[in-house]
Amino acid sequence: AEIKHGRVAMMAALGAVVQHYVKFPGFEKVPSGLSAVLTPPGSYGMIALFLVAGALELGVWTEDPSKEPGNFGDPVGLGQYNDDMRARELNNGRFAMFAALGIISAELVTGKDAIEQFGL
Repeated sequence: AEIKHGRVAMMAALGAVVQHYVKFPGFEKVPSGLSAVLTPPGSYGMIALFLVAGALELGVWTEDPSKEPGNFGDPVGLGQYNDDMRARELNNGRFAMFAALGIISAELVTGKDAIEQFGL
């Protein structure tokens, strides 16, 4: 489960930074940060994302009982899935969990998104 949570945290930390700069069409007026989930149409996007992720989790990304949780092998066939890369992914995931927690905590305290924390 740690590898799975690490992957989610890596996407969350990256998304917290990217959402300050990138807005999808129709979402230009949605604020960055956690308040995006509470402001329409950002809340509708969150519901859609939740449903798509749930469908993928239940249908496409199913676990293989013969492998450890989160081990999908080398689905793209790059030949980079070995013990060293797995250890790196675990370490990066652990760091990303703290990064995501820090970004969320700082935003809850200051009300500023991840980039605004730097004064940019």
